[in-house]
Amino acid sequence: MKKVLFVCVENSCRSQMAEGFAKMHGEGVVEVYSSGSKPSGIVNPKAIEAMKEVGYDLGKHISIGLDQIPQVEFEYAITMGCGDECPMIDAVNKEDWALPDPKHMNPEEFNQVRDIIEAEVKELISKIKD
Repeated sequence: MKKVLFVCVENSCRSQMAEGFAKMHGEGVVEVYSSGSKPSGIVNPKAIEAMKEVGYDLGKHISIGLDQIPQVEFEYAITMGCGDECPMIDAVNKEDWALPDPKHMNPEEFNQVRDIIEAEVKELISKIKD
């Protein structure tokens, strides 16, 4: 299985949802992690609710820092558009998805970002399978 890391500043919204979708759609294909450069320590309740709507329990996730992820080579390290660069992450491929921060969005806008994340994750998994 290919190791994939999703990174955002707080590790509370976008990177958490990406990890959830990768677990949903990439079972048996990817080993997935998420972390933050300045983790908030909590998963955003809006993200938990948005993921519950698509059948995933994000409430079991924990917001962690980059220093808490395995020190391994990742196939992909993906930043979420939060301006984070992760030069210390050992990854074959590094991408930035340039996603807007949904933290202060209303539920409809938040869910639009969630759906974009799901589409990006599905595309990534498809690329890894090929």
